[in-house]
Amino acid sequence: MKKLIMTVVALMGATTLFAQSDVVANFQQGLANAKAGNFTEAIAQFQAVVEASYDLETEDPNELKAIAGSKKFIVTCYNKMGVSAINAKDYEAAVESFTNAANYAELYEDIASMNKNRTLIGQVYEVQGADAFNSEDYATAIAVFSKGYEADPRNTGMALNLAESYFRSDMYQDGMKICANISSLNADKYAEAIAEAQAKMNMYTNNEVAKLQMANDYDGIIAMAEQLDDAAMAQKITMQAYYGKKEFAKMVEMSEAAIAAQTTDEGRSDINYLLGVAYNELGQFDKAIAAMKNVTAGGNVENAAAVIKALTPAE
Repeated sequence: MKKLIMTVVALMGATTLFAQSDVVANFQQGLANAKAGNFTEAIAQFQAVVEASYDLETEDPNELKAIAGSKKFIVTCYNKMGVSAINAKDYEAAVESFTNAANYAELYEDIASMNKNRTLIGQVYEVQGADAFNSEDYATAIAVFSKGYEADPRNTGMALNLAESYFRSDMYQDGMKICANISSLNADKYAEAIAEAQAKMNMYTNNEVAKLQMANDYDGIIAMAEQLDDAAMAQKITMQAYYGKKEFAKMVEMSEAAIAAQTTDEGRSDINYLLGVAYNELGQFDKAIAAMKNVTAGGNVENAAAVIKALTPAE
């Protein structure tokens, strides 16, 4: 059996090794205290049973049941303490109790209970951070949501609020990393959250690019792109930056990798449109037309058709 020394609760002197008959008796006392809502006392008694089991060799079914039950009820008692703390709006105590429940569940290899309590930790932090977020105190919101996100990164509502807090605090790269993590989740289960994360990425990236464009800082745009976890977006804004620098040959050079990095028809169409523009600027009109013919989705379809028409010789 695994053994873990934890200081999360005083054992009230109950870790003394028992005689075999004491294991069942102490388990029954723990059950009685748990039923009465005396969770601290119950945890101490259940913990004492588990501690005793490390030096106890037994095949007695009642003792084995008491040992297994004590592990289960340690987790359950901490969970119930956390629920009571939430009801009392004592969020700090709630986090502590749910953390203990998750840690003991992990120790006892109860993965379902571990995940359940980590989810609850995230929910507590989500509630705590909401007031700060709604008050536009984004520094506090980040501090709180970050703890919740660490406990439960699949709480996408909280993760999106954390990303938004980063963006509104001019912490662009941090916000992008959270959104990229959301985008990597299961597309069937988290489709709505992924769509919102990608919308945030597009909006705030466009904002950042616009700021740098106004300053004619195209190298800054390229440097920003190099920090992005989203390869498709990084390639696209790098192409746009080279267009701003009028480095059309460089756009052609990187176009193949940029197209390959895209994951949607719209993304591939956007890169082909930029490629067509680059070829047009280089006077390679046949290649410009060929690239524009690959623009089949997104907001550049009509523009591409107009370019094709303008570059096609009249018969």
